[in-house]
Amino acid sequence: MQRLAILGSTGSIGRQTLEVVEQFPDLFDVYSLTANNNWELLIEQALKFRPDSVVIANTEHYQSVKHALEKEYIKVYAGTDAVSQVVENSQIDTVVAALVGYAGLEPTINAIRNKKKIALANKETLVVAGEMVMQLAAENQVPILPVDSEHSAIFQSLAGETGGVEKVILTASGGPFLHASKEELKHVTPTQALNHPNWVMGKKITIDSATLMNKGFEVIEAKWLFGLKPDQIDVLIHPSSIIHSMVQFQDGAIKAQLGTPDMKLPIQYALSFPQRWPLAPRLNLIGKQLEFFEPDTDRFPCLNIAYEAMKKGGNTSCIMNAANEVAVEAFLNEKIKFIAIPKTIEYCINKMNFIPSPSLEEYRLSDKETREYAKQYIKQTK
Repeated sequence: MQRLAILGSTGSIGRQTLEVVEQFPDLFDVYSLTANNNWELLIEQALKFRPDSVVIANTEHYQSVKHALEKEYIKVYAGTDAVSQVVENSQIDTVVAALVGYAGLEPTINAIRNKKKIALANKETLVVAGEMVMQLAAENQVPILPVDSEHSAIFQSLAGETGGVEKVILTASGGPFLHASKEELKHVTPTQALNHPNWVMGKKITIDSATLMNKGFEVIEAKWLFGLKPDQIDVLIHPSSIIHSMVQFQDGAIKAQLGTPDMKLPIQYALSFPQRWPLAPRLNLIGKQLEFFEPDTDRFPCLNIAYEAMKKGGNTSCIMNAANEVAVEAFLNEKIKFIAIPKTIEYCINKMNFIPSPSLEEYRLSDKETREYAKQYIKQTK
């Protein structure tokens, strides 16, 4: 039986992880759950899965959670530090890192230092500090198993292979604005951007998918997960989201993983590897179209920004991520236009000092300073 800590249990990945757990009650024990703001759902989950402990990161909700669970023999903690500390418990085997954004970095690092298996859904961990994280994982002999559907597809395609990888090909649906003109992109609303054609996800990742920044993050993530060079990572637009990603080998063969657009498959595979367990639904290929297009980086510059950040290295991807988080939040709150998201990121990359080999503290400072620059830029561009 695996004892799980699910960081971000009230988010999309966290909720679906608990659905997987429900299917295999004899194989999992939910030991800890954490949430940022959604204290009501956290309480529901705690009452249902009976963890040893829960953490509510937003301390304003601590008393509400504590009061609801005080007779249930469930420990209640609060604050962002507690999210990192809860993974230290010796009873925990696997940490599902499903927090959104930069907030996932330090808890994941702490879990690695405490030698927990990582089921990684928080792509920003590797975007911000991929070199540091992978080095720590190697030193502590900790497996990092990808939960992102694209990286899970690559991971599955590499199973049983001993080398000869020429490149990987990440697929992207193209989001809701695949065929929108540059003029139309100037006027899109948050509601339109949140209307993803294939996937049901959280707000942040859905906007990132619409700008192609999510695919840029995945390019960087692939570099670190699979030890690739930038020119070994391609992106193709695949509107039907049937092929989740591919690996091309040096003999020209291409292996791909196909499936329905359902995150429970990669979540379950990360938890069950190297086994495969029963899961529904099935993909029906009859009448399906397997079309592929080159991404348009003129209309969607975030993908190129990510490639350049990956090539430059240092704290550049950290800056890019922080600026993007601020810009996406501003767009969702209708403070900036959709097309201002990449402009905000580029401004911050040009404004911030480059650090070639950052420490964890320098990553913290880069993240904090970038957010201030991004907020200043957004105020100036109103």
